[in-house]
Amino acid sequence: MIDLIARLKAPWPWYIAGAIIGLIVPLLLIIGNKTFGLSSNLRHICAACFPANIKFFKYNWKNEIWNLFFVAGIIIGAFIAAHYLSNPNAIVINEKLKLTLTNFGVTDFNHLMPAELFSLNSLSSIRGFILMVVGGFLVGFGTRYANGCTSGHAIMGLSNLQWPSLVATICFMLGGFIMTNFILPFILQFN
Repeated sequence: MIDLIARLKAPWPWYIAGAIIGLIVPLLLIIGNKTFGLSSNLRHICAACFPANIKFFKYNWKNEIWNLFFVAGIIIGAFIAAHYLSNPNAIVINEKLKLTLTNFGVTDFNHLMPAELFSLNSLSSIRGFILMVVGGFLVGFGTRYANGCTSGHAIMGLSNLQWPSLVATICFMLGGFIMTNFILPFILQFN
């Protein structure tokens, strides 16, 4: 049993995790003709909580309640993974990237997200505010503007050969490259 837990704590290869994510699409389609995506769940929650006189929330959200259980499963799974199956090894990143980040004052490489950038303490700094509040707003806006999130478009939409999902996924990737290589180094200069 201890050996099994040790194996589960080790990082899984990309091809196993990718196959599991990839199998969700046909499973959802075969079992209940459902589509995979997470961004619409906020709308479902708001429709359940707010009065139906707001036009955007006026639909039968109960048809999509399965998706709320799916999100609850993600939250529970993340809690279990973080508290019981977390990787005991240090995060492995490229030495050049580590040097670059250290020059910007990012020295915490013990977690998936550096505390200097993503914590309640960093929220009071200019760069923390830009990364978490402004970045969060832009992600939320982009998700609504693209009519779906990265999981909905890149996993579900591409597997269904939908042209809008291909365009959205290309834009997500271009945005990520631009952010990482041009905007993030500029933001990291702020304290």
